Amino acid sequence: MNQKQEFMREAIHLSVEKMKQGYGGPFGAVVVRNGEIISRGFNNVLSSNDPTAHAEVDAIRKASQVLHSFDLSDCDLYTSCEPCPMCLGAIYWARFRNVYYGNTRQDAASIGFDDALIYEEIEKPIEQRKIPMQQLLPEEAMKGFEAWEQKENKKGY
Repeated sequence: MNQKQEFMREAIHLSVEKMKQGYGGPFGAVVVRNGEIISRGFNNVLSSNDPTAHAEVDAIRKASQVLHSFDLSDCDLYTSCEPCPMCLGAIYWARFRNVYYGNTRQDAASIGFDDALIYEEIEKPIEQRKIPMQQLLPEEAMKGFEAWEQKENKKGY
């Protein structure tokens, strides 16, 4: 059997098993490195009351702890559904080598998990977004960035 299919089946299995156990929506993910599953993640938004507790984010957090690194560029992610915009951002920050997904975002929308609004909002200028956003104290906030620039022995990411 194809190893990629085995990893995807594990992500799908997690999506169904953990959803049935009441953790959250039907989403599962695994992080794979050198042909081995490093971490397993699942949607646990409902059980944790954490809107960021998506399967991909859960798997990324666990893999980063196991590997003691935020850089997962030598890893692949298998997820039961095409990632939402939040998870997609986390995937790029983690620098995955490859991402494999089962269901599409259109499939997710058909059962009530529609992230189209977020994709639309990202494209809009800040002043046109549904949630008002206003910049405050930019001069004071810049002090943190200036301190970062001057920090010795910083590790970039």
